[in-house]
Amino acid sequence: MAVQVYRFDQPERFIAGTVGRPGERSFFLQARDATKLVSVLLEKEQVSVLAERVDDMLDEILRRAGGLTSVPAVAPPELEDADPLEQPIVEEFRVGAMTLRWDTEDEQIVMAAYAVVDDDTEPPDDPDESDRDVMVVRLNGAAARAFVKRAQAVVAAGRPPCPLCSLPLDPSGHVCPRQNGYRRRD
Repeated sequence: MAVQVYRFDQPERFIAGTVGRPGERSFFLQARDATKLVSVLLEKEQVSVLAERVDDMLDEILRRAGGLTSVPAVAPPELEDADPLEQPIVEEFRVGAMTLRWDTEDEQIVMAAYAVVDDDTEPPDDPDESDRDVMVVRLNGAAARAFVKRAQAVVAAGRPPCPLCSLPLDPSGHVCPRQNGYRRRD
C-alpha cells in the first residue's frame, strides 16, 4: 500500500477536537484546505504535549527575536475557533510519533504527525522519506497560537482531576490511590 503524505500549507482550518463524552473521548487533529479534509486520531496526552511544545517554541522564538518577529505573544481573537470538528470525521490513521520544527526562512511552524508502526523506529527528518502515512501542517505564528489555545481548552474540558492524586474524577465515583481506596464516613 502506498504511503500517504497529507500536506497543508497554511490550511483554512487546523484544530484539535474530540468526539464523545468526557472519559470516553477520542481526540483528533483535523486540517482542511480548499480540496481536502483530513482527520487523524491521537491520545489526549499527545494533544497536550503538542500544544505545550508549540507554545514553548513560539515563546522562545519571540524571546530570541526580542519581539521583532511575526509571532504574536497571544492568539489573535479573530483566529479563535470554537466550532466542532467538521463532518465526516474519517480517521486516516492513528498518530504514533510527531515532529516539530521552525522554518526560519518562511517563519512557520512545521508539524508532522506520523502513523503508528509496530517497530520503534524514529520518523525521518524529511516526511517525503517516510515509510508510513504522515500529515504535515505548516502554520504561521498567529495560526499556531490559535491552535495552541484551542488544544489547551479541548484537553482541559475533560473530567476534572482529583485534588489528591490528579487522576480524572468519574461521575460515578473515584477510587483514589492516595486514600488507599477508602473514604471517611460522616
